[in-house]
Amino acid sequence: MNKKIFKTLEFTKIIQTMAGFTASDLGKEQVMELKPSTSIEDVMKWQDETEDGATILRLRGGMPIPRLQNVRPHLKRLEIGASLNGLEVAQIGKILRTTSEVSRFFETLNETGIELNTLYQVADNFITTPTLNQQIRETVDEDGNVLDDASPALRGIRSGIKRGESAIREKLDSLVRGKNAQYLTDAVVTMRNDRYVIPVKPEHRKHFGGVVHDQSSTGQTLFIEPQVVVDLNNRLRQLQIEERQEIDRILAEISNEIAPYGNEILNNMFLLGKLDFVGAKASYGKSIEATRPLISETNDVKLLSARHPMLNPETVVANDILIGGEHQAVIITGPNTGGKTIILKTLGLLQLMGQSGLQLPVAEGSQMGLFTEVFADIGDEQSIEQSLSTF
Repeated sequence: MNKKIFKTLEFTKIIQTMAGFTASDLGKEQVMELKPSTSIEDVMKWQDETEDGATILRLRGGMPIPRLQNVRPHLKRLEIGASLNGLEVAQIGKILRTTSEVSRFFETLNETGIELNTLYQVADNFITTPTLNQQIRETVDEDGNVLDDASPALRGIRSGIKRGESAIREKLDSLVRGKNAQYLTDAVVTMRNDRYVIPVKPEHRKHFGGVVHDQSSTGQTLFIEPQVVVDLNNRLRQLQIEERQEIDRILAEISNEIAPYGNEILNNMFLLGKLDFVGAKASYGKSIEATRPLISETNDVKLLSARHPMLNPETVVANDILIGGEHQAVIITGPNTGGKTIILKTLGLLQLMGQSGLQLPVAEGSQMGLFTEVFADIGDEQSIEQSLSTF
């Protein structure tokens, strides 16, 4: 089908609006790729999916799909032997966790006797990985931070870091209190270059000894690591290096555990995107008070109480649009800005939407055709929102 018609009839704006109903990047990708089909098998299948989404939306408030990231780049890096960072591991873990939750959701739906056209078959293709899910859950939190209990060594190192920080703070707190306050610009302990320092007046720089790490923009403050905590800071720095090394080792280990499941993760990611896409179609349909159209094999179009989906449903004037059978052409007359263009745009746009598997803002019992092309010529290319056009 010619691409120009998508812009002329503002089908692209429908797509952009519907993308706002997706919960994930995966679903949004599929929405943005949506195009009409000329295959009755495709259109019937897509309409069945949208009807399933509408049923779940009505009975359960939608499917439990959170915001998910596209993890294809992560899996490609695993294929070449690279290790993932904590956030990437967490994003993969979220997809696997959501897979289990959505799979259980559909099992419960089925057990309660809710009938669906195709989505049970979609959910049956999920591949759950409970052991890997548990390993990821024990390694990183939802934000990708490696957990203390990811290994005994990491737990010991972090305990040492806490004790070291506490000892340094105690010594520095004792320095910034009492008579030493007169040598400081402020009685606080702060950080420079990952070292604990105190803000000292330049004229008293030698009072505490140690190392100058920075100075203020005005030059009125030197950030000094006092001599009494240099060794403690050195020990703390060494522990932080050990922590980084242990984290890298843990992430390399979990990356090796994830790598063999690349195909399963891609499969689950695609299916979750598919369900999110179906949910977006249903949510958009609800927002425009849409119903499922019948499909005429003879291309007789009967749109009852049809409304343009971009106009306010509370104020738009609904119209019956019938063409086909005995009526091979329709002539529309009336004054400028009287609605002639909107009627024609509505006919063309609803046909594009229906052939894309979307429900339509029409009354029950309406039917659409199945056309290989839709043509329109609008002289000034003005949009529906501007309320003016030459069709």
